[in-house]
Amino acid sequence: MQRRNFLTMAAGLPLSLQAWAAGESTAAAPTPAIRLNQTGYLPGAAKQAMIVGAKTRDFHLRNVTGQVVWRGHLSQSRQDDYSGDLLQTADFSAWQTAGKYVLEVPGLGRSWEFAIDSRVYDRAWYLTMRAYYGQRCGCEVDLGPEFSAYRHPPCHLLTAYHPSAGRSGAPHNLGGWHDAGDYGRYIVNAAVATATLLWAYELYGERLEARKLDLPALAPQDADLPDMLREIRWNLDWMLTLQDHDGGVWHKQSSTHFCAFIMPQDDHLPSEIIGTGTPPYKNTAATADLAAAAAIAARVYRPYDAAYAAQCLDQAERAWAWALRHPHVPFHNPPGVSTGEYGDQQLADELLWAAAELWRTTRKRAYLQYFLAHVEPFLRPPSAHPRTRRSIPDGGHFDWRTFVPPPTGISDHTPLSWGSVGPLALWSFALSQPASGAEDAVARRIISQTMASADAIAARTLKNGYRVALRAQDYVWGSNGVAGNYALQLLIALRLDTMNAWAPARRGARQQAWITAAGDQLHYLLGRNTFSLSWVTQLGAHAFRHPHHRPSVADHLPLPWPGLLSGGPNAHPGDPRARQVPPGPPARMYVDAWPAYSMNEVAINWNAPLVFLLSGLLQD
Repeated sequence: MQRRNFLTMAAGLPLSLQAWAAGESTAAAPTPAIRLNQTGYLPGAAKQAMIVGAKTRDFHLRNVTGQVVWRGHLSQSRQDDYSGDLLQTADFSAWQTAGKYVLEVPGLGRSWEFAIDSRVYDRAWYLTMRAYYGQRCGCEVDLGPEFSAYRHPPCHLLTAYHPSAGRSGAPHNLGGWHDAGDYGRYIVNAAVATATLLWAYELYGERLEARKLDLPALAPQDADLPDMLREIRWNLDWMLTLQDHDGGVWHKQSSTHFCAFIMPQDDHLPSEIIGTGTPPYKNTAATADLAAAAAIAARVYRPYDAAYAAQCLDQAERAWAWALRHPHVPFHNPPGVSTGEYGDQQLADELLWAAAELWRTTRKRAYLQYFLAHVEPFLRPPSAHPRTRRSIPDGGHFDWRTFVPPPTGISDHTPLSWGSVGPLALWSFALSQPASGAEDAVARRIISQTMASADAIAARTLKNGYRVALRAQDYVWGSNGVAGNYALQLLIALRLDTMNAWAPARRGARQQAWITAAGDQLHYLLGRNTFSLSWVTQLGAHAFRHPHHRPSVADHLPLPWPGLLSGGPNAHPGDPRARQVPPGPPARMYVDAWPAYSMNEVAINWNAPLVFLLSGLLQD
């Protein structure tokens, strides 16, 4: 997988391509001034590259034999406000012949090689979904012959209850995915990542069921499961072990502080189940999130393993009952604990999401009644809510630990996140196809808002220099995950539109705009950005190399563990290394350095919308 010098590789090519590679018409090495999706494009899809510094308006495509197969003209220059780049667009959408190509601008250089093919995203899906296997905790991990050096023995076998859990003794639970660049496991983030992946399978299972992930030998309970569901179950099984006998769910399992940058098996700090520190010790967000994710699992696993589906549903319903008894128990790290907090003061969205998923799974009226009684605040436009965090003066005295933000529903500028799961609640209800008058009226409002937001996202994408939906305020910690969730929102709009005959968006042009915009988010993540970087490790010829990811640093291998999405540019640097990046436009606030965790960490909830997006774009 290591890249070699291009001239060395060219020695075995046809003479015509050797001459081209040696620099007769362009520089020998690819230039980052030509920015495109380094994986490639579907034949019938839009295909654009963004060019910086061209001296001519001409460009062309060459195939792998060196033959020029397409000639075109660059667009007029336009300024991209979020990066400061002066860009021209090379549009080669009309070229649909499958093959491998480079894009060449005379006097400037050539791109990295990319493909045009109906199966062009198969590899990307495989790596980004299989990255979860690389994040497994509690077992041996071995990525196999292709990545033979990427392995470790079982890790984090020393488990305990932290005093904050209100329980003593040693739990005998293993499993789950390491959350991010650290080795902690956190229910709220695990739940939204797991739910996103389960939704991908639920919506696109016909094209995912037979796809292989080269996972280890089958466990008996996995014999009939597709590989994607086998991998998700590894995390879900761990999540279910954090439910207490009373139905409540502890917030996380981690050490009390982050370990050094060592391999997982060398981290000998106890892996402790951590609670709130005072009765009831469990908390609302973790419990409701588990209820929602387990309710989805009950639907998805039922055709393959009815007993497991029943277990998931039983635990989901017990979690819901606990959450109703304790509707506002937030989580803060107890004294002496400094690992990821994932604290959240707005808990109404978690409860609404759990109710929606349980209604969709069971059709029990109690869940429907709760949803209808509590949904209205989530259907109001953001401007209708009282003041938000942004409207409070910076100099004012305000305790953010007790601030309860307004409910967030469907918006074109506030996408799904671990702390804002209201969109999942609304979409799940709409996807359940309610029939009666009141239910149908709510569903229609959800669908209309979703499509209007999709229109706005697509329009904003088209106006952006790099054709990405991110706005200035979206360049935060995990901005690449934000881009992925904008794409997810576009694909959900498409699904809601096509399943409702009355929906006004059944015109082909509107749907195509959403599909194109979803693809544009992928092109941004895989290289069409101001750094000309693929932000997925070992995917594309010029992928970022130094994630804030302990195994990728501690194993001393030349390349990081494959398939991991970088958090991406962050206009608000949150660590000493990131603060060394010179201030500039928000899209330029990035450095490929492992200490810069607020710019270059990886996380399971950022990979998940990328897997969802790729699942939606895969060809059957």
